[in-house]
Amino acid sequence: MAALTRVSPYQCHKLSLVNQRLPELSSLLTTTSSLVSFPKKNKKFSRFSVLAMADLNTSTVLVTGAGGRTGSIVYKKLKERSEKYTARGLVRTEESKQKIGGADDVYIGDIRNTESLAPAIQGIDALVILTSAVPKMKPGFDPTKGGRPEFYFEDGANPEQVDWIGQKNQIDAAKAAGVKQIVLVGSMGGTNPNHPLNSLGNGNILIWKRKAEQYLADSGIPYTIIRAGGLQDKEGGIRELLVGKDDELLETETKTVARADVAEVCIQALQYEEAKFKAFDLASKPEGTGTPTKDFKALFAQITTRF
Repeated sequence: MAALTRVSPYQCHKLSLVNQRLPELSSLLTTTSSLVSFPKKNKKFSRFSVLAMADLNTSTVLVTGAGGRTGSIVYKKLKERSEKYTARGLVRTEESKQKIGGADDVYIGDIRNTESLAPAIQGIDALVILTSAVPKMKPGFDPTKGGRPEFYFEDGANPEQVDWIGQKNQIDAAKAAGVKQIVLVGSMGGTNPNHPLNSLGNGNILIWKRKAEQYLADSGIPYTIIRAGGLQDKEGGIRELLVGKDDELLETETKTVARADVAEVCIQALQYEEAKFKAFDLASKPEGTGTPTKDFKALFAQITTRF
C-alpha cells in the first residue's frame, strides 16, 4: 500500500470510472481514498477530484433476495441514495433480474452454492439478507367448500435448504470477504416451536430461520437481526415503528409492519453503531396513530437485546 501514498487527480478520476464499471474493485478504492492527495495549486482537476472522492466514499451493499417484494424495495432505496451507497443485488433467475431493472449490478446466483455467491460478494462492505423459502399452495383448494388450504415447498427450496444452509453460506462467504456488517431480516414467532408458520408444508421455517440468526450472532461479524411482524404492502414512512423482543409484540394489537418500513430500517441500520450487535422484533402502530418514526438512531438505541 506504500506505493499508493500519492495518486494524481487524473489517476483518481480514472479509478472512479473503473469503480463504476467494476464494482468488485470498490473495496480497494475505498481503502485508497484516505491515501489520495492533490496538488494544492492545480485547480484544473478540482471538479474531477470531487467526483472521484465521492465515488471512493460510497459503501457497497449487496442485497440478496433482491427480486422479492421486500428485497426489491431495499435495492431500489439503495440505488436512490447513490451518494452514500453502491447497490448490488442477487437474484435467482434472469427473469427476476429483469423485473428489477436488469442492471449490471444485479447478479444471478444460488445461495445453496457458495461458489456462485463469490462474484456478488467480492468487494462489498455490507450484506443485507432477504432470502427466504416461500411456501406454495397445493392446487385444488376451493374456499367455498370450507377447510384450509395445504402448502408445500418446491424440491430443493425448503426452509432447511434456503433459510438455514443458504443463509449460512451467505454469512460464511461474507465473513471470508471481510464484510463489515450483515443485516438479516427474519420473522417474529421464532420463540414458539409450535407457531402455525412452522406447520406450512411441514417446513419448520421459523426454526430454521432462528438457527441461521444464531449462527450470524455467533459469527463475530457486526450484525443487525430484524424480526419483522406480518408484512404489509403499504406505503412506508408514515407510521410509528415499534421494537420489541422475544415475540412480546405478538401479544399486542400492533404486530404488523409495512415492507417499505422494514426496507428503510435495513438501510438505516447500516448508518448507526447503535444498530450493531442487536436483534429485535419490528412492528408499527396503525397509520394515523402515534408519531411517524424519523429518528432511527434513537430507535436503535432503545434496543438492548443481542439475540
